[in-house]
Formats: sequence, C-alpha cells, structure tokens
Amino acid sequence: MIIIQETVISDDIADNFFVCNLEACKGACCVEGDLGAPLEEAELRILEQEYANIEPFLNEAGKAAIKAQGLYIKDWEGDFSTTTIDDKECAYALYDERGILKCGIEQAYLAGATTFKKPISCHLYPIRITKYDGFDALNYDRWGICNPACSFGGSLGVKVYQFLKEPLIRKYGESWYGELVREIESPTTEKK
Repeated sequence: MIIIQETVISDDIADNFFVCNLEACKGACCVEGDLGAPLEEAELRILEQEYANIEPFLNEAGKAAIKAQGLYIKDWEGDFSTTTIDDKECAYALYDERGILKCGIEQAYLAGATTFKKPISCHLYPIRITKYDGFDALNYDRWGICNPACSFGGSLGVKVYQFLKEPLIRKYGESWYGELVREIESPTTEKK
C-alpha cells in the first residue's frame, strides 16, 4: 500500500492496467449494479443548483425517474447515489447514436451548460473511495464488465493511476498526485 497525506492507496492502482474501452463495454457501468453512482454530500447541493442546466441533456425516461424519485436517493446505509430508471441504469445516463451510454451531466458540462463535470465516483472509476475517520482508502474495484478496459490499458501500457490522472487531481490536487507518481515511479521507493 501507498500512504500519502490522509489517503491509503492500494498497490493495485499502481500495478494494474486500465483504459476505458466504451466500444467494447458500451458504458455498462451506468446500467449494471444495485444502485446509481455514489454521491458525496457536496454533490447533492451541486445537483440541486445545476439540475435546470443539466435537465435538457437527459432523456425522457431519466427526467421522469428524477421527477418521481428526486435528484438523488438515500440508500439503506444512509449513503447517497444518483437516481435510477427501474433500479437499473442511472437516470443521468443516455445512449448515443452508437448505443453507448454517456453521462448527461458530462454532456451538459462539455456543452458549457454547467461547471459540474460529473460525480467524482464516476470520474474516478475503477477507483472506489472508502472514507474512514481521518483518512480515505482508495481501492481498485474489479468488475467483469471492465475486462476490455484492462486489456486495452495493457495494450497501451497505461496503469490505473495514469488513466485517472485528471479525476485524482480533481479530488486530491496536483501536489498529492505528484507525490503519488513519485511514490510509484521512483526506483528507490519501496511500497509500504
């Protein structure tokens, strides 16, 4: 494991290859699973403030699910996640002309309609963060639907932490990411 500031990072993040391959998986992570995307408390306020800007980028089924259930839901453990359509796909997801699921929030961001790119849990995937008192644990979440991403990352020689540079910086900052890279790539550094 790697320890940087108030984070504990699994060696899997440094050792495994990963690059999303949407042509192969079709964005299945937006459909599969028991819940929508995990949301941080600050993101709840952002969705409340930005929904009017995001809504035009959503499909009718997503808008209807959000109207019926709300902008987000609270699960049985007290955690928040995005609303889903029939307990399946994220209400903020939409299919493009090739049948690939994309994030409606991100489409709004790319169009300049919002400054909110997407939930950090989506941006960081396949890293999942578990919060503990005083530190965050960052783990690599293995999921069969991402096997094409592992193969693609291997063929390109891109590790998880490299692929997720932008969201890791978004979450923890440039200095933290620089320290992570030094810890991983320094030949004299032994992992703790």
